[in-house]
Amino acid sequence: MALKVLVNGGSRGIGKAIVELFSREGHKVAFTYNSSEREAIALSEKTGAYAIKADSRSEADVIRAVKTASEQLSGIDCLINNAGISRFALLTDITLEDWSEMISVNLTAPFLYSREAARIMISRKQGKIINVSSMWGLVGSSCESHYSASKAGLIGLTKALAKELGPSGITVNAVAPGVINTDMCESLDKETLTALSEETPLCRIGEAEEVARAVYYLASDGASFITGEVLNVSGGFVI
Repeated sequence: MALKVLVNGGSRGIGKAIVELFSREGHKVAFTYNSSEREAIALSEKTGAYAIKADSRSEADVIRAVKTASEQLSGIDCLINNAGISRFALLTDITLEDWSEMISVNLTAPFLYSREAARIMISRKQGKIINVSSMWGLVGSSCESHYSASKAGLIGLTKALAKELGPSGITVNAVAPGVINTDMCESLDKETLTALSEETPLCRIGEAEEVARAVYYLASDGASFITGEVLNVSGGFVI
């Protein structure tokens, strides 16, 4: 059965891979984007997915995006919270503004999207919410305290919502990607990437498609009795 899928942050990287995979498999997809309009239009034309411009930091934009997606898709079966930002900084250099923006995009936005989508899913007694966290949400990363905290918070939100929404037939899970070949790696030099590859038991950097496949599994009927879990997609970096 074709799913009606909304991807928060779907124009680039892991989000793009998710939109492409679900569309390729015959599902109806809508995705949000903020500044990457050119990429969003190209992806929409390529896949047939419906692109919605929305700022994840705006409650009004999130409410409008979910409403628009539901109207375009005739409902929402699956919400994938993917949009996120990542920055390196020493704790002593992180400003309150830096901290607030990280929490707003990486944690508050998934809360808002989940709240709005859940209102649709609860009435139908079914649905799936999948959050894209990070392996650093599991173990923490030096010089990324605000990023690690936001992604750890997303895991806590995942587990709490799994308990709360389970009686309504809604599963809530997360994936925790490791080092993935996306735009977020552009700030890392070749030596750093080589070192990260060597620290990974599979001895390489992951691809966005591999994370998308993990998300796709959690959205499938094969994962119908799985909720509140975090699927580690780090090539063994975190065990």
